[in-house]
Amino acid sequence: MQAPIKDYEAEYNNRARVPNHASVIASWEEQSVQWRENAYKADLDLAYGAGTRHKVDVFSPENEAAGPIVMFIHGGYWQALGREWFSHMARGPNLNGITVAVPSYDLCPNVSVSQITEEMQACCLWLWKTYRRRIVVCGHSAGGHLTACMLATDWNAHDGDAPPLLVGAGLSISGLFDLEPLVPTTINDNLQLTSESARKASPIHWAPPSGLKMIAAVGGEESSEYLRQSKDIAKAWHTQGMAVMARVLPGENHFSIVASLAEKDGVLTKTLTGLVSGAT
Repeated sequence: MQAPIKDYEAEYNNRARVPNHASVIASWEEQSVQWRENAYKADLDLAYGAGTRHKVDVFSPENEAAGPIVMFIHGGYWQALGREWFSHMARGPNLNGITVAVPSYDLCPNVSVSQITEEMQACCLWLWKTYRRRIVVCGHSAGGHLTACMLATDWNAHDGDAPPLLVGAGLSISGLFDLEPLVPTTINDNLQLTSESARKASPIHWAPPSGLKMIAAVGGEESSEYLRQSKDIAKAWHTQGMAVMARVLPGENHFSIVASLAEKDGVLTKTLTGLVSGAT
């Protein structure tokens, strides 16, 4: 019996699947304002590139632990939002002694997904040159895609001064690793991906470095496609020598899943803290 054809428009329309998404996003902005005001140390609007959105905010804790810096990459389907909505993602890690950098990047359709990937690579290199510390990358949704891309980047090819394993581990939250299903959807109106460019930008087709670790977390209430994406990247990269675990968080949807990262003892904060410790 032939399997039913998936409705990719419905599978990837996260806002339609979560009716209260607008209030959740508004709460992100409110919590971010509070953390920018209350963080022990917040170095804001640092330039990692020449563009107006090539800025990163770095939040440092009072009792900083030795080891990598976390870079949190925001979502928004590569076409919305910015670092100003996600400052509070530094709260949980900061309360565990971890420094967190939260960058913005240019948005589609002004740039391509591949160009955004290059901007995040530039931010990683800037962080390395500025702080001389390895990086653990964490990202949500489109940021989850970019997290995987940072892990699979050949850093020596970008900058001979960078260590080969500049990014030591990654936590992808509700990530997208195979972009080809987006091509026939209205999401692609701004992304302007072709089948060829979508495949090229999909980290599931990239060769990951062996010996690193990534956790692909996804909400149990997310669509079957999001669940498949995390399962498939774990399978594909594990066979190439990288320790990748797909982790389903029961009861969480595409927007609620990131909330625990703002909590000192949140499940994702604990997961990220473990990755930082392992990458030291």
